[in-house]
Amino acid sequence: MYLPRALLSHLYTHLLRTTHPLSPPVLLLVALEPDALCACRILTALLKRDYIPHKIQPIAGYNDLSRAGEELVRPMRTTDGGSGGIVVCLGVGGLVDLEDFLGMEEEVGGAGGVDVWVVDSRRPWNLANVFGGGFQNVQEDGEGAPLVKNKQGIEQGRVLQSFKPGAGGIVVFDDGDIEDELAVEKEAYWALAQMPQFDEDEGADEDLSDEEESKSEQDLPMSGQAGRKRKSLPDDDDGMDSEEEFERPKQRRRSNSSSSLPSTPERPARRGLLTTSNQHTTSSDFSRNGTPESRSSPPMNTAKHPSARTLRRRLLKLRRKHESVIQEYSSLGTSYSEPISSLMYSLASDLGREDNDLLWNAIVGVSSLELYGRTLNGVGISPLSTAGGSSGWNGDRGERIRAVLRDEVRRLNPTDLKDIAREASLGDSGGVIQTHARSPTDMSIRLSPEPRFLLIRHWSLYESMLHSPYLSARLHIWNDSGRRRLHKLLAKMGVSLTQCKQSYTHMDMELKRGLRERLLKFAPVYGLDGLVPPVSSRNGDREGWGFVRCWGWKACLSAVDISVVIGAILEAGGASISTSSSDNPPNPEDEADTESVAQEQITARFWTAYDALGSVDKLTSHISTAQHLYRAILRTGTSLIEKKQIRHLRAFRMAVVKEGPDVQLFTHPGALTKLALWISEAIAEQEGIKRKGKGGELVVAGLDEARGVYVVVGLGGGGGVAISKEKEKRKAEKRKEKEKKKEARKLEKDRERQARRDRRAANGDLEESDEEDEETEEESDDSDSESEDGEVKDTIKKRGHGKNRFGHAFSEVIEETGARVKIDSFEHCVVEVKKEDLSGFLESLSMKAVVG
Repeated sequence: MYLPRALLSHLYTHLLRTTHPLSPPVLLLVALEPDALCACRILTALLKRDYIPHKIQPIAGYNDLSRAGEELVRPMRTTDGGSGGIVVCLGVGGLVDLEDFLGMEEEVGGAGGVDVWVVDSRRPWNLANVFGGGFQNVQEDGEGAPLVKNKQGIEQGRVLQSFKPGAGGIVVFDDGDIEDELAVEKEAYWALAQMPQFDEDEGADEDLSDEEESKSEQDLPMSGQAGRKRKSLPDDDDGMDSEEEFERPKQRRRSNSSSSLPSTPERPARRGLLTTSNQHTTSSDFSRNGTPESRSSPPMNTAKHPSARTLRRRLLKLRRKHESVIQEYSSLGTSYSEPISSLMYSLASDLGREDNDLLWNAIVGVSSLELYGRTLNGVGISPLSTAGGSSGWNGDRGERIRAVLRDEVRRLNPTDLKDIAREASLGDSGGVIQTHARSPTDMSIRLSPEPRFLLIRHWSLYESMLHSPYLSARLHIWNDSGRRRLHKLLAKMGVSLTQCKQSYTHMDMELKRGLRERLLKFAPVYGLDGLVPPVSSRNGDREGWGFVRCWGWKACLSAVDISVVIGAILEAGGASISTSSSDNPPNPEDEADTESVAQEQITARFWTAYDALGSVDKLTSHISTAQHLYRAILRTGTSLIEKKQIRHLRAFRMAVVKEGPDVQLFTHPGALTKLALWISEAIAEQEGIKRKGKGGELVVAGLDEARGVYVVVGLGGGGGVAISKEKEKRKAEKRKEKEKKKEARKLEKDRERQARRDRRAANGDLEESDEEDEETEEESDDSDSESEDGEVKDTIKKRGHGKNRFGHAFSEVIEETGARVKIDSFEHCVVEVKKEDLSGFLESLSMKAVVG
C-alpha cells in the first residue's frame, strides 16, 4: 500500500489518537547515513512532543534488517503473542520485499497487527510493498468464483482518507513519484493480481486436438481466487561459498536486482473458462487491466463462443504483457528521489509542528546527498555540478526543494530590514562568509553565498581549497602544475600564501570581505564558474545559496559542514579494526570476532553521529575526523593517478586501493564512494569526458585484509538527464489521443464484422464466418497489443536512461561466475568480493551494461 503525499499526516494523526500508556513503543529502523539520521531526529522530536514511546535500532544492511525482523518485529505480532505496533523504516528496505525480510509472510502468521511505514528515497520501488496488501478475497453470493476486492479504505493499493490502520501491513510514504509516474505499473500489478491462473504450457499449445481440448476444459477447476503477491524465483546457490556471510542473498531478498519477475503478484488458482450458452467469457470481456467487464452478448443465432484454447492463448498474451511491464520497471537502474529528511519535515509542517531545529535537520539531510553523489540517475557525478555554488543534486527537482527550504528559513528567521538594505547596496562585494553569531543567544538560520570550499570556517583557506573535490578536480591538484595553478589563482586575487595558510577566522578582515568579489572575478579564468553563487540571484530567490546556523558564541557551521562531519563520524569515527598479516590468512573464528568488533563499532558510530546532531560541542569535536578523511581522499586519489593505477576496461574504468597508510579507511562503503567520486571528477576533467552521457563509469575496490575481501563500489549513471514533467505531460496527452483513435478504429471494425456476419448468416455459411472473424479479431488484437506494449516499454526505458545499473550487473556476474560475493549494503552498487575472486569478477563485469 502507499500513502499519497496529500495524506502524509494521516497515519501519524491516527497514531496520536490511539496511543495510550500501555501502547508498545514505535520501533524505528534507521539506515546508517546522514539523511536517515536527520529524518530520525525529526521524527523522534515529533514523538517526544506527543509523549509517544519509541525505540531506535540502527540498521547497517540487509543482514541487520533480517535480524531485526526476527528479533524485534516478529515478537510484536499478535500471532506470536505480541500486541501489534508500528515499525518505521527510514532509508531502509524500499528496494526489497519487506514482508519477507521482516517475517510477515502469510504462511508464517502474516502481519499480525504490525504496521510498517516505509520512508525511502531509493528507487525503483519494490512493487510488492507499494501495491500489495491492499486486496482481499471475497465470495460473490456464496456461489461464484472468489474475486479480488480492495480492502476497506484502500483503492488499488492507494490509502484513502477512510483507511484505519491497525490491521497490519506495509505502507509506503509517497513523495509524489508513485501517483505521478507509476500508473502503468499499478495497472499491470493489479491486472496480474486479478487474473485467473492456468498452466502456461496449456495456453501455449497451439495444436490441441478437439478431444484433448475438450478434456483440458473439463480439467480446468472453477477458481478465481487471487492469491498473495508472488515471490521471486528461488535462488541458485551453485558455486557459492559455504561460509554463511558470503552466501549470496536469496533472490527474494534482492528482487529488484534479479532477472526474475520481482514484485509481481502471485496469480490466483486456475479459474474455469466457461463455454456454456448462458455463461461465457471472451478475451474482449477482459478490460485492459485484466478484469472481467460486463457487455451485452451477441445474438445467439449469429455468434459462436470462442474456444477454450483461444481464450487461454489470449489470456496468456495479456498476462505476459503485464509481466513485461513489471519486469521493465524492476530492471531500471537505481536512482534517488526526494530526501527522506525533507519528507519528514513536510510531515511536521502538515502537523503544524515546524520549528528551526526540525528545519535545520531537514536542511542538513538534503545537503548530505550532494556529498555522496546521489542524483536522479543513481550514484555518480552530477552533470549540473557547475551550477551556481551547488552540486546540482537532482536537477530542477532538487532546486525546488532547496527553494522551499529557503522560503522556510526566511519565514522562521526574518531578516532585519536594515540588513537587507545593506546587503543590497554592497552587491557582489557583499556576502561575507558568516563565521560568528550576532549575539550570545543567536540560534538563527541564515542564507549564505557559500563557496564550494571544504570546512572553510575550520581550516585555512589554502587547505580548504586544496581538499575541495570540486576545485581540486578542475585545477588538477594531484600534480605540480595543478598546485601552481592554485597559487596563481590566489596571487591574482591578492592573497598571499602566508595569509591563506593561517586559520580562516584569523585572516585579515579586508581580505575576507573582498574574497567573494575576487572569486567571482578570477575563478572563471580557471574554469571554476560554479565556485561561488552570485550575490544577486534571479528573482531575489538567491538560487545556489547555502545555509548557515549559529549556536551563540560556541560555533557557526554551514549545513554542508555538518553533513561532512556526520558522514565522517559514520565512516571513520572510532578506532580502526586491526588488520591481520597477509602471511597468515584469517580463519573463520578470527573472521567472526572481526565481524563482531565491526558491528560494535558501527553501532557506536551511529549513536555518536546521532548525538552530534543534537549537540554542537560533540559536533565540533569531530571536525578533525572529517579533516583526516578528506586528507586521505586527496592523498590516495593523487597516488592512484600519479602511479597510473586507474585502468580502462571495456565498460568502465577501474582502480584498486590495496596499499598505503589509508587502505583500512576505505573499507567503509561511504568513504570508498567519496574517493570514487573524487577520482571520477578528476578523470572527467583530465580526459574531457562530457557528462551528458556515458563515459564516467568507474569501479573502485578497497582491500580489507582483516577479512580477506574487497569492498567494491560501482559509480555511474549521474550523467543522464531526467525527463521533465512537461515532457511527460505532453507524452501522456499523445497517449490519450492514440487511445481514442484506437477505440474509434475498433468500433468501426466491429460494425464491419457484424455486417459481414449478417450477410453470411443470410447465405447459410455462419460457422465459416465465425472462424474467420475470430482469427481476424485475434490478429487485430495482437497488432494493437504489440503496438501498445512497445509504447509502454519505451516510456519505461526512457525513465531508466543513464541510470546506475551496477546492482543488476553484479547479480548477473554472480550467477554466471559463482564468485563469492556478499550483497548486504542498501546501496546495490556496493558489494564485497572475496580477495581471490576479484580479478574474475571484474573481468566478467566489464562485459556487462553498467549504465541504462
